[in-house]
Amino acid sequence: MASPVADVHVNRVVGCRRPLPTFGTGVFPNESRMARDVMSLPAAPNPMGNRLLDRLSKNEYKSLVRSEKAVILEHGDEVYPEAGRGGLSHVYFPTSGMISLTVLMEDGKEVEAGTIGNEGMIGLSVAHGLDFSPARAISQISGESLRIPVAAFLKSMKPGGTLDRLIRRFSAYSLRYANQTVACNLLHSVEQRICRWLLMCRDRVEKEEFTLTHEFLSEMLGVRRQTVTVIAGTLQTAGLITYHRGVIRILNRRRLEDASCECYGVTKAFYDRIMQ
Repeated sequence: MASPVADVHVNRVVGCRRPLPTFGTGVFPNESRMARDVMSLPAAPNPMGNRLLDRLSKNEYKSLVRSEKAVILEHGDEVYPEAGRGGLSHVYFPTSGMISLTVLMEDGKEVEAGTIGNEGMIGLSVAHGLDFSPARAISQISGESLRIPVAAFLKSMKPGGTLDRLIRRFSAYSLRYANQTVACNLLHSVEQRICRWLLMCRDRVEKEEFTLTHEFLSEMLGVRRQTVTVIAGTLQTAGLITYHRGVIRILNRRRLEDASCECYGVTKAFYDRIMQ
């Protein structure tokens, strides 16, 4: 019988440091020209904790949040069903925690298609004329979100306004993120993907410590729970993380980046560039 961890590569955590990609250094073709073509967005005047809302002008912000409500999304809460009937009534702008977008297969298996935290919003499909979510949205790490009625959100998206530009750029980022994730799942080891995922969790919750079970992580990555257990143990032995009763704490971010793949740095740099 095949070993339950035969697909694991557990020897990368001591590898050499790989510098994260940066723009303006010739790493990407035509990047200098492309960087000049990106119109700068205003500096954050509204420190609410969501990186999109923080970029709005005061007038746009007041207009949008006039009917907002702060809500707590606990681990496991379903924000949207996949292609649910009845239409979406609200969009969500996370200020803490993390939400996963998942795809449910006919055999009942569920795989993560993306994660969203305080860098984005949930309900992007309504900005593109849909009244449903193409993916299931489920709270993965407990946190708070600002909930805004769809009608108020669409009314605030005036053509050429800051919110309109922000949503367009976040849409572009979401496409790049999805494309990078496809490549990552095909080309990179489970260990690299787990390290990337832990780094993304840390960036979104802005904490070194967060709650996450092996079972949930294995479901989201589409791998066996034993695989996650072995890799988490290897990372803990190497001093990169600690894991106890579902609580993960990152001890050495630099070495965790070493053990991750290029995809973490690529998507992070792309977001920072278009949201500058």
